[in-house]
Amino acid sequence: MTRDAWLSSRTLLASAAGFALPSSARSQTSTTQGTKGAPMRLRFVFADQDFTATLENNPSAHDLVSMLPLDLTIDDYSSNEKIAYLPRKLTEEGSGRFGNEAAGDLCYYAPLGNLAMFHGPYRWSRGLIRLGRLDQGPAPLLMRGEHPLRVEMLS
Repeated sequence: MTRDAWLSSRTLLASAAGFALPSSARSQTSTTQGTKGAPMRLRFVFADQDFTATLENNPSAHDLVSMLPLDLTIDDYSSNEKIAYLPRKLTEEGSGRFGNEAAGDLCYYAPLGNLAMFHGPYRWSRGLIRLGRLDQGPAPLLMRGEHPLRVEMLS
């Protein structure tokens, strides 16, 4: 059996059983796939910012997609992130600790039900689920203040 076939079968079995995948297998299946097999991407618009994010392949990211399009409010939180509260909580199925936290991460903070977009360094904390990463990095998030935010699928 080839390595790719082995990883595919292991991924299917782990997904069906609800187990976390090792990082080597996750990297093979880490982004949410659209109907044509391409990674699913979101578009965010606020103030004069227009940017995109590529989604992870996890139940929380799929749940977010099911809610789109969304009109929210984005605001500063702490010194390293912007947040926007969702109209309902996302599923936490399959969530857990993740590594390589970086500015530009798009996350969901389950205890408060909000999106968190990091523009500075951060560390994983309980209840934080990575949904994806901003394609342009954290630069679009540097504008300060509260603004209307539009979130939609990128066509």
